[in-house]
Amino acid sequence: MLKRTPLFKTHQKLGAHLVEFGGWEMPLSYTGIIDEHLAVRSAAGLFDISHMGEFSVTGSAAVDFLNFVLTNDARKLQPGQGQYTILCNERGGAIDDLYAYRLGEEEFLLIVNAARIEADFDWLKNQLAIFPGRSNVHLTDRSSELAAVAVQGPKVAGFIDQSFPASSQTASALQKNEIARFDFAGRVIWVSRTGYTGEDGFEIVAEAEIVEALWDTLLKIGQGAGLKAAGLGARDTLRTEVCYPLYGHELDENTTPMEAGLGFFVALGKGEFIGREVLARQKAQGPPRKLAAFKMAERGAPPRPGYPIWSAGEGAEVIGKVASGTQSPSLGIGIGLGFVTPKFSPANTAIAIEVRGRRVPAMTVPRPIYKRS
Repeated sequence: MLKRTPLFKTHQKLGAHLVEFGGWEMPLSYTGIIDEHLAVRSAAGLFDISHMGEFSVTGSAAVDFLNFVLTNDARKLQPGQGQYTILCNERGGAIDDLYAYRLGEEEFLLIVNAARIEADFDWLKNQLAIFPGRSNVHLTDRSSELAAVAVQGPKVAGFIDQSFPASSQTASALQKNEIARFDFAGRVIWVSRTGYTGEDGFEIVAEAEIVEALWDTLLKIGQGAGLKAAGLGARDTLRTEVCYPLYGHELDENTTPMEAGLGFFVALGKGEFIGREVLARQKAQGPPRKLAAFKMAERGAPPRPGYPIWSAGEGAEVIGKVASGTQSPSLGIGIGLGFVTPKFSPANTAIAIEVRGRRVPAMTVPRPIYKRS
């Protein structure tokens, strides 16, 4: 039985095309992937992200515990700030990638991937059981009681404040990666200036009981600015254009942050943490493979996950495979991310993608693939 978010009936009313994703029945699109993608790039899009998990970590030793289980340095977070970080196993493989927010001096909120909620919580619970300061850390899975939406696009900052008239502060005043408490429908909500599209925008965590009212309010207020409901299809094309990883594609338990080009989010200098030994070695010696972004050299069928990547020219050989691939609505050509032998990873390297049995020329490019002009 597929799980459903509190917004499931809303998606049905809007005529969404619903699909299975990570054990959830979620909207793939409403008016079409390309239409929704371009709305986010030019105006605004509203996404249901209630399938994602929320963990609360509190207590006087919470920051030390998180610093031991996550790759980034949680000590750098002041209350009201968030950071992207990775939960690794002892081999340096990614159990999940997530956002950690510091809500208060001893209070943190972790936003984790939908398909990894159970695995993440079990891992954290097991690590907490052997953590020296465990009596001063409280870990709670709040995923069933909380829901979330994301409103993304260049015009969002122009209308977001009208959505929370009862609040004494303004969401548009938040800086990137900041989070603050707001009031909506007499309840506390948390608004962060974060997102997964490469555009300016906000993610809002609220109690499940009020998320439908929140969705309706945002859709009504943002309508004049071109806000549209957007599904997983647009979310995927948007994130691929800006090279954000998707768990299960660019990251998994056998793929390290160093291989995935996420070394910036690994604070090797902070002291001991799970997976550090392997990650430090890969930093010093280089990983066995590297994630490269690429563009197809000609129009045609787009690259898809799993397609072989070849070297170019005489003596061509398979050098890797595509992790994520799609037709870019913004650029009008096939793009993707793939793991390759390190010497083929630098930008402007000629490669070929095997598409339906034919090797199609492509070129590695700097990340992100799409940049606002």
